[in-house]
Amino acid sequence: MISQLEDNFPRLQGSGYRITSPAERRYNCIAWASRDMSDWWWPDLLGTAHWPLEVPRAVTLEAFQLAFATLGYVVCQDAEHEPGLEKIALYATSDGIPTHAARQLPNGGWTSKLGRMEDIEHGLHDLEGTAYGAVALVMKRAASSA
Repeated sequence: MISQLEDNFPRLQGSGYRITSPAERRYNCIAWASRDMSDWWWPDLLGTAHWPLEVPRAVTLEAFQLAFATLGYVVCQDAEHEPGLEKIALYATSDGIPTHAARQLPNGGWTSKLGRMEDIEHGLHDLEGTAYGAVALVMKRAASSA
């Protein structure tokens, strides 16, 4: 599966990323960043995926920001590691359409669930490119004990 990962995300090549768990269809990157490994999170209009009830089902950065705000996250200025804080990064296309979320690890690295593929540990900008666009927003909250 490594070649498929690197084909989809060319910046992973030679970056030192590592696969941390096998492919899983039950949850996606938004759920993974939210620490939910039992649901697929997405604001689909049919309501078949999990989404916070009080947040509009819209594929916009504002809706994703509001969804993470329900978990205690607030917008922050940078992605630098800060002890005692947990950060997430939202990726978006050049026209602002959200595509992906990553969660910062206690060691300062980042972790992502890549669609229905594996979970990986990676550098923040290693996933930028055609598939996910670029980091568009970073949010933080007090670190959980999970």
